[in-house]
This record gives sequence, structure tokens and C-alpha cells, in this order.
Amino acid sequence: MASKMPLPSLLLLIVVLLAVAGMAPARTPAFDQNYVPAWGADGFHLVNQGTKIRLAMDKNSGAGFASKLSYGSGFFRMRIKVPGGYTAGVVTAFYLTSEPDSGNHDEVDFEFLGNVDGKPITLQTNVFVNGHGRREQSLHLWFNPAADFHDYKILWNPYQLVIFVDERPIRVLRNLTGSVPGYEFPAKPMRVRASLWDGSAWATDGGKTKIDWNRAPFTAGFQRFSIHACGSNSSTPCNSTDRWWNANKFRSLTAEQRVAYENVKKTYMIYDYCADKERFKNGKVPAECSYN
Repeated sequence: MASKMPLPSLLLLIVVLLAVAGMAPARTPAFDQNYVPAWGADGFHLVNQGTKIRLAMDKNSGAGFASKLSYGSGFFRMRIKVPGGYTAGVVTAFYLTSEPDSGNHDEVDFEFLGNVDGKPITLQTNVFVNGHGRREQSLHLWFNPAADFHDYKILWNPYQLVIFVDERPIRVLRNLTGSVPGYEFPAKPMRVRASLWDGSAWATDGGKTKIDWNRAPFTAGFQRFSIHACGSNSSTPCNSTDRWWNANKFRSLTAEQRVAYENVKKTYMIYDYCADKERFKNGKVPAECSYN
């Protein structure tokens, strides 16, 4: 006859098992859960490794993938390792875009612009609203983005758009459309996309330095395919306060984030469209430049 475990011991065992379960890492979603290949899915240019994706580019093709759904707000994250070495003309992109992705579309971009050996990769961000773009900001990061995976994140809610590298905000666009004439803020449902492609026409030295195809294939890695966002087909409005990314604490930067953001702009930013005196010779900069 089997002996019974004393009740205190049984309770202790249950507590231990629950604690162990709580310590277990959250399951990393597979690529196929939220994303599909968009182009280059031939088994070489796009390799699906379950919880990782490898994109490759040679003279024949690059590759890209996209989310299955479009979203009206949310928190979007990707861990990326970009191609290293001589990568002039090579563009690695992670971005949100409405559809069709031309004309009067909205878009939020991370674009890593490759370079020649010994020169840093440039991270360029851009924002399009109703087809109005040319809002480029460029940085040389505090690390080499080709050396390892890092987090690249976009917080987009009805109050602000914040672009992060790891935990540091590198770009902020407040939503002041209701109070500032001419102010623009992305509002169309957007799909998540990522790609590796030939930007020789413009990416390095304004297009003067081209891709060296003898260095191909160029490869980039992508991880972390979870999406915390409001699908455009959701029955709950995407501006609802029931969405955690719309809560009060995500409606503006914290004091610590503001300090980090100012340090990024002061130390790592190499171009800001708002400060381009040649472009805005009349001194009339876009409305958001006075507020962000």
C-alpha cells in the first residue's frame, strides 16, 4: 500500500514547482507564428531556422519577410545582426509600413547602411506620413551592429512614436496633430517588414561607393518574432487604454529616458533633417522639429 505524502510536504512541493515554472524562460515564438517570407524564399536567400531567420544577398537576389497582419498601434521588436566587413551599398532594414507602400503611405524605418572596411555602419531612421518623408536622422552607434545581435524596437501609440536601440531612445515623435497646425503623425495601419537589399544607388557616400559583389553573399540574422500590437482587424480599438502600450507610463519618456535620448542626440547623431540649413534655407522647418 502506497504511503501518503504529509500535507505540509505536499504544499511545499507545489510551491517549489510553481516557483520553478515561473523561472522558466518564456517560449520564443517561431517565425511562422507572426511572419511570412515576402521575397527571396528559395532556401538560400531566406533560411527559416524556426526561431531565427537568416537573410542573404548576392548578385542574384536579396530577401525579405513581412508580418501576417497589419497593426494600428503596438510595441515592435526585432533582434538583428547586420552584415559585417565591406558592406558598402548593402541595406538591412526593419520597418513598419502601410499598404500600398508607396504614394500616400505611412512608414517608420530602421535602415542600416553598410560601409567600406574600417568605417562605421550608419543607422538611419526615417518617418513617412501620408507619403511625406525625407525625415532622415542618422547615427553612428556606440557599438558595432555587425558584431552581435541587438534589440531594435518601435513603440507606436496614439501619444508618441519612440524608436529604441536596446534600452535607449534614439528618436521621438510626439503626436501633436490635434494642437499644432501642419503637424503630421503616422496613423494608418502598418505591417512589419524586414529585408536585405541593394542600396548602391544611395546608401554609401551618396551612391558613390557601390557593392563589391566579390564579397557576397552578405548575410543578416533576425531573432525574436513576438509582436505586442493591435491587429487592424481587432474588435477592441487600437487606441484603447486596455492595451498596455497605451498606458500612462508609455505616453511620454521617463526622466531617465530623456537623459539617455539627449545623450544619443549629442554624442552619436551625425545628421538630423531638422538641422539641415542647406535644405531649409528659408528657415521654415517641418512642424515637428520645434517640438521633438
